[in-house]
Amino acid sequence: MHVWRGAVRRLLDPPTNHRHDEDDYELLADDDRASDSLLPHHHHPHHHAHSRSSHSRSLSLPLPSRRTCLPRTSSLLFSCKSCSLRRLLISLFLFPLLVTVLALIWGGIPPDYDDIRGYERRLAQHNLSLPFPEGEDGLYLRFPGHLWGHGLNNILQETILMSYLAYMANRSFVFEDYVWSHTPFPYTIYDFALRPKRIPLNAFISGPTAGGPMSLPSSPPSTQFNPQQRQQNTHPRAISAEWWETVCPKWKRRVVSSKDAPNGEEGDVLIDWWVRTLAEVSDGCVEVDSSSQVVFDRFLFGSPRILSLWPSLSTSPILQSYTWSPLVQSAVSRNFALLQPISPKSLFDISSKSTLTGLVAVHLRRGDYKRHCPRLATWEASFMGLNQFPSLPDKFYPTLYPSSSSSRSSQSSSLPPSHQPPTDDPHARESYYLQHCLPTVPQIVSKLHQLRDEHPSLRRVYVLSNGWGWWLNGLKGALQKDGWDDLKSSLDVRLDGEQKYVAMAVDMAIAEKAEVFVGNGFSSLSSNVVMLRMAKGLDPSTNRFL
Repeated sequence: MHVWRGAVRRLLDPPTNHRHDEDDYELLADDDRASDSLLPHHHHPHHHAHSRSSHSRSLSLPLPSRRTCLPRTSSLLFSCKSCSLRRLLISLFLFPLLVTVLALIWGGIPPDYDDIRGYERRLAQHNLSLPFPEGEDGLYLRFPGHLWGHGLNNILQETILMSYLAYMANRSFVFEDYVWSHTPFPYTIYDFALRPKRIPLNAFISGPTAGGPMSLPSSPPSTQFNPQQRQQNTHPRAISAEWWETVCPKWKRRVVSSKDAPNGEEGDVLIDWWVRTLAEVSDGCVEVDSSSQVVFDRFLFGSPRILSLWPSLSTSPILQSYTWSPLVQSAVSRNFALLQPISPKSLFDISSKSTLTGLVAVHLRRGDYKRHCPRLATWEASFMGLNQFPSLPDKFYPTLYPSSSSSRSSQSSSLPPSHQPPTDDPHARESYYLQHCLPTVPQIVSKLHQLRDEHPSLRRVYVLSNGWGWWLNGLKGALQKDGWDDLKSSLDVRLDGEQKYVAMAVDMAIAEKAEVFVGNGFSSLSSNVVMLRMAKGLDPSTNRFL
């Protein structure tokens, strides 16, 4: 039996020249017992003696054999470190992705406005059988190069002027969606939330620009370039870009370039050039190629050159019949408790000159204006063009330097002393601009205190702002200390899922009806509010600037 046991041990025991493999396992606890477990469990004295002998030999191995295990240990540690590093990198990548996904889920899926799109599709003028100048043989004007991806008010001011040009040319204006992105998906991401990539225009506004009735003003525009249309005295209604594809297939379209348009001239001269150019085109379907230069550039909107259009624009149906969409009006009506009208009926009467007595609406843009306002100082920019009506009480004079031309220097010397801007000092110039573009809380309180002295009926403040809640709370506290009864802001307005994405238009509708409006002269939002208030015939002295 001893012979057989010896043979079995020789078969199962590792060779002596591989003793370092046993030493590897000694790094683990109780490896000698683990090795023994490979053998049959025979409780025999000779077996225990052999185990003790083998263990003694393993402990007496020379150092070189022990060093042979180090490469394996280092590899193991390196592998663990690499694994930990990979896990860390994956976690760093997945964490913001997870936060973004959670934020998107929390924000919800934006509405598709299918009901409003259905309304636009069913507009009465979307009918091929209508008589001239509508229907299959009608006169249409589209601007494929219109703005997109910009704020609502940059696009709105352009849209209003384009529809006015179509009206003057006696053509049907082709209105477009408000487009934020051209991604292939129905939504885009903005501020860690989903938002619609496009919204129908009738979600924001109603009236002739968006396909509403084209009522005639008291004095229709001149149509001296087309006697046939003057005799008919009919102005076609606007159509949607979707209907354009039906009524104006590609083979019917005539392209007119903006290359030679006198964009640097006064606004009325520019419109007159376009009316003459379009009158020479007999084709019914005209689209403007603005690849060489935009039809109405930012320099026109940002200069007093646009004021030459006002006598005709303000009396045209484009502004006289302009209204906010039912969606926007419903949001204003929903917040009647916040606005505290003397008569809730005034909120529904969109055509009247009635205002929200006691309310001053203030436009305080923050956020990106922290960068934009210092740039305006560098450019020596002026107020937006429609914020420079001569009848408006608050003026702004860009900084003038002694090294400027004599004409500019003479202009500076003619300014009232209280409006003399600082000169030849970049820091003072920036401070001067910031006071009017990005005012501090004390400066805002001081301005509103002055207005309350001029208009004693003012008791409440509504702030149109993209500022943080903590900043608005600080402003509220400062105004209450100054004696104001109440302060509400854009953050206090209650909106449903569809109204949420037209919130800026809701703010503007409130500002339009305020007893006094205080705008930011450099802002297109403030410029559009002033335009609507002036077109309504409200007292110019109720339009103020920071």
